[in-house]
Order: sequence, then C-alpha cells, then structure tokens
Amino acid sequence: MTDKQRHEKMGFALLRTAAVVVLAILVIILGDIIIKGAGSISWEFLTQPPKNGMTEGGILPAIIGTFFVTVITAVLAVPLGIFAAIYLNEYAKKTKITRLIRLSIRNLAGVPSVVFGLFGVALFVRLFGFGASLLAAGMTLGLLTLPVIITASEEALKTVPNSYREGALALGATRWQAIKTNVLPAAVPGILTGVILGLARAAGETAPILFTGVAFYLPFLPNSWFSQFMALPYHLYIMATQHQSVQQVRPLAYGTALVLIALVFSMNMIAVMLRSYYRRKAVR
Repeated sequence: MTDKQRHEKMGFALLRTAAVVVLAILVIILGDIIIKGAGSISWEFLTQPPKNGMTEGGILPAIIGTFFVTVITAVLAVPLGIFAAIYLNEYAKKTKITRLIRLSIRNLAGVPSVVFGLFGVALFVRLFGFGASLLAAGMTLGLLTLPVIITASEEALKTVPNSYREGALALGATRWQAIKTNVLPAAVPGILTGVILGLARAAGETAPILFTGVAFYLPFLPNSWFSQFMALPYHLYIMATQHQSVQQVRPLAYGTALVLIALVFSMNMIAVMLRSYYRRKAVR
C-alpha cells in the first residue's frame, strides 16, 4: 500500500468515526427524550391547557402559539428572502457594495438569537407600538430567519447552470421571464430546503420571543395578532428550569420536548419530500 492510499484510508476512517460519534450522541439524546416523554403524550396532553400550576393538563396553548408565530415568520421572511436572493444573484452587479451586502447577510446569520430579541423589543414592541404580542415575536423571528433564507436561496440559484438563462434569453425572453420559467423551477428544491430548515429553527427558538411576546402562562388562546401567547420552547424552558416543582413536572417537560422535536422533525421531513418531488419533476 502506498503512502497516498494509507493517508486516504486514515482519512476515511476519521470521517466514519466522526459520523458514528455524532450519530451515537443523537440516538442517546433522542432515545432519552422519547423514553421519558412518551408516557406523557395523550389526547388530553395535546388538547388541554395547563392546569394546577402546570402540574397537570396539556400544552394546547403552546402548540397554537408556536404555530401562529411560525406562520407570521414565514409570511415575513420567505418572500423577502427569496426576492432578495434573486436580486443579489441575478440582477446585482459584482461590486464592492454587493460583496459588503453579502458579507453582512452572512454575519447576520451568525448573530446570537438573544440580540435579535433585544432588537425586536426596540423596533417592534416600542418603536412600532406592537407591544409584547404574536406580531412582534413573529416579525423578530422573521428577521432572525431572513439571512438563512437569503443565503440558502442564493446558493440554490447559483447551482442552476448559466445555459438555462442563456437559452431563454436567446429565444427572446426577458431576464425576468428566463428566471421565472427556467431558473426558479430548477432552484426550487434548494430554496424550499433552506426555507423549511430556517422555519424549523425559528419554531424552536426561545430568546427572540422571550422579550417580544411569549408568556409564562395564559389561560386562553391568542385571539388577535396583538395578543400575548404561549410557545413550546419557552414552556419547556420554564418547566425544566424555573418551575417551583421541577421534579414533579419533569415528565411533562419531557413530553413537551418530544412534541417540539416531533414538530421540527416533521418540518424537516416535509423539506426532504418537497425536495425529492421537485427533483423528480425537474428530471421529467
């Protein structure tokens, strides 16, 4: 065996070891949550509000609040993110300003979520006067998700060969017609994957909604965009760390964690299925 082959074999061994370690950690964490949380899952747990100081009942207000705040996030971030990516990749000239904008977007994607929460308080809660509400929290999560969607969408657009654009332009199409009919359909799988992964991250965030609208406990469901709300990640945080009877509510906390993971997993599975569907459609 040559040195080159020996190094290649060692490299593959390291990669396999890293993959096995990551998979083992994931299985241990998920296994622990499933084993300890499955006993709490019931129809009552999913359809009833918390009772008796959150020691009984369910998590329906937290599920509804998480759903609505994720919808607001999607309405704000998805169209803005996709159109911004189209402009940057298809229309913007390669100048220093364009590079600076791209660099700023990449840096925004790495800003801690608590910073977005404080920014949301200053902008949406106080300056716009939305108060602590679903709307303020959703728009704050939208800002958090926007850099991820722009980056993922732009990378998806970059993977589309230039021949797709040149072919349409050669037939007399405008640039927008070339993008709409040739480029976007080919980029849809990558764009959808980035969008859904970004929204899944938003659904599990606690810090941005902590200051902008989420409540510890509400005996009612939100009835307007300006209502406070409960959310699964914050409910889990309170149950696991701040409740006066942490040991007593621990099974309910594991049940909440299991529901939250199931929600995020479902969104990721939707991304996989949509990606496969549009790939098959593109091949036909």
